[in-house]
Amino acid sequence: MDLDRFNRLLLESAGVGLALADAGSLAVRFTNPRFLEWFPGAQDAPLDELLAGIDVDRMRTRLDGGQAYRTDLELKVNRRSLTVAVDVTRHADEGADLLVVECQNITKLKELEYMVESYSKMVERQNRDLRKEKERVEKLLLNIMPRSIYEEWKEFGVTAPQRFDQAAVLMLDFVNSTEMDIAADPPALVAELNDIFTSFDRIVEQFGGDRLKTIGDAYMAVCGVPDPGGDDARNIARIAVRLIRYLQRRNASQANQWIARIGINVGPVVGSIIGVQKYVYDIFGPGVGLASRLEALSGPMEITLAEDLYDQIRDDVVVTERGEVELKGFGRKRVYTLDGMTDLDEGWLR
Repeated sequence: MDLDRFNRLLLESAGVGLALADAGSLAVRFTNPRFLEWFPGAQDAPLDELLAGIDVDRMRTRLDGGQAYRTDLELKVNRRSLTVAVDVTRHADEGADLLVVECQNITKLKELEYMVESYSKMVERQNRDLRKEKERVEKLLLNIMPRSIYEEWKEFGVTAPQRFDQAAVLMLDFVNSTEMDIAADPPALVAELNDIFTSFDRIVEQFGGDRLKTIGDAYMAVCGVPDPGGDDARNIARIAVRLIRYLQRRNASQANQWIARIGINVGPVVGSIIGVQKYVYDIFGPGVGLASRLEALSGPMEITLAEDLYDQIRDDVVVTERGEVELKGFGRKRVYTLDGMTDLDEGWLR
């Protein structure tokens, strides 16, 4: 077999489309069967018309610079869509200035790239959704437990119960809220409570406290749990004054009057996550029990504290002494009504 015949057979059996074109006129001078299959009527046709979509000026610039020109073309062959990679190089041989055009079917490769890209986007979207869900769950859990407790629970899966000897506790309840006209409209009642408790949360956070929980229209906040500070007793009093002051201002401009009574106390408590499937962080102990007893002693829009707390903050508060009272489980205690704080703007309740 002579070399010319061997080369001809090689070109005719190649899996790629091959063509030779004149570098000046771009007229196609030779093609193999695969090229004709993809580009019918290619013989003597101008290359720029045959390969619709190529950038002729860019191609000439790259070829004149000794570089190859590469691009992808979308074709319709026998009603099938193909993606063909076109590679054009320039060759000068024995006075002939020719362009060698090599075309390769990369449809499967493009489909694979599309599948990989689609999968990557799907994974990215799922990861984004997972991050959003994680943030939502974290936000929800931080609403029912302090951050340091959440971090411990997240890292170890459990939290150890802790004792706090000087936890500052606030118990608030509304007077006759179920008898309000709004009680006949549950959505309106929930909307008002949500508005009030949201404002309460901001006030509590302002003074370094945490809203621990709400039970119906009752509200419980704490300072010094789980991170005791040096000013927890004063801060719980500041919070109580601000809560009453907020309600006074709100009631002045609203038809529905929300009347609260508050008890505040400093004492020992134990804090822990309660539950296995439904989590809640709670505190219990004498500090909570006494705050609840003092709240029950309060009149409308009053704050009641006992001598244990008063002795710690006497220089920062204005109170009305109410004498000794018998408190179930705590014996006789001297109690006071908190009228205001000396270090808060508009900190006077009367």
